[in-house]
Amino acid sequence: MGAAIYPGTFDPVTYGHLDLIERGSRLFSQLIVAVARNFDKRPVFTAEERVQMLRELTARIPNVEVDSFDGLIVEFARKRQVPCLLRGLRTISDFEYEFQMALTNRDLAPDVETTFVMPSLKYSYVSSRLIRETVALGADVTHLIPELIQRRLREKLNVTEVRRGGT
Repeated sequence: MGAAIYPGTFDPVTYGHLDLIERGSRLFSQLIVAVARNFDKRPVFTAEERVQMLRELTARIPNVEVDSFDGLIVEFARKRQVPCLLRGLRTISDFEYEFQMALTNRDLAPDVETTFVMPSLKYSYVSSRLIRETVALGADVTHLIPELIQRRLREKLNVTEVRRGGT
């Protein structure tokens, strides 16, 4: 298939995100990971930091590019001339939200399609919000996020003690 955009906040990037990036890179000839500059969510990391971390983590995948965007994802897709959005569905609540967003995007840009991909079962419950909360409480979540991300997240949240053995 042609190119697709995988948009998200990625604050922080998780193994679930990386799983979708890996699989999306096999489904599409080019995959653009698009980091949203969404200030409503009050991200821990700046958009530039998130882009840089994603570039480090995806450098070995030749058909993956990382960029950032402001505003509507369909406008970014049109600007980049990419006709497809890739989205992950973890839970039933994700489906409802993603379904509404996909229909809104279709209304705004009928020429941009949305493709949904299920995450690997072992990452189906992982969310960036959950990761931020558990790291802030000192949990070791290296089985859910790369060590690089956990280290940088602990620095940002000023967490010095890490509890081993579960979240």
